Amino acid sequence: MIPTNLLGTANIPNDGGELQLSQRGNDFVIGLKGEPGELMTSRVHSSELALAELGCAHIDGVENTRVLVGGMGMGFTLAAALKATTGSAEVHVAELVPEIIEWNKGPLGECAGQPLDDERVRVKLGDIAALFNTKQATYDAILLDVDNGPEAFTKDDNSNLYTAESLRAMHQTLRPKGILAVWSAWHEPNFMKQLKKANFKNVSFQTVRAHKGKGSKHTIYLAQK
Repeated sequence: MIPTNLLGTANIPNDGGELQLSQRGNDFVIGLKGEPGELMTSRVHSSELALAELGCAHIDGVENTRVLVGGMGMGFTLAAALKATTGSAEVHVAELVPEIIEWNKGPLGECAGQPLDDERVRVKLGDIAALFNTKQATYDAILLDVDNGPEAFTKDDNSNLYTAESLRAMHQTLRPKGILAVWSAWHEPNFMKQLKKANFKNVSFQTVRAHKGKGSKHTIYLAQK
């Protein structure tokens, strides 16, 4: 039996629990201490790639674009965003937990091809919401993978990214024709209504498989300024 080795731990700010990075053979897993299942694994990442491919499709071949990736994860969305943009692009990645950036510079880096080594990348440590406070048109695409499911989309008392006020701030932070792409573990129709109320146009969603055309189904929401 292949042993599982704990490589590192990290506390999520605001008492969000403890993340654990583990390795079993060639596979890496990030989980939450005391909770069953996996938050993310290097084996399954097709929908993370799709988030960037769909969210950046409108800027294929366009020079001097700027993309924001919300959530470093295991680097797959960042790597796909770099592939989808030109050499003149800037790709910002916002991450709340500093250790995740360090893990991607270390043992996780090879999983997605060392995207942090690309000179176009700018790392933004801290709460991604702060980047929307300026409400200035900055990004051609915003790619968000910071919540596991649509519960955060629908709670009235939620103070995270998906409140009506936050969505309007994201809308203002996009450049004209910019795209907001949001990853979700499942589909929540009410979220599409919230996007429209926040002045987004051409709101749609696509269902994508978690792993190369098989496995669980995930949802990518797309909305345009």
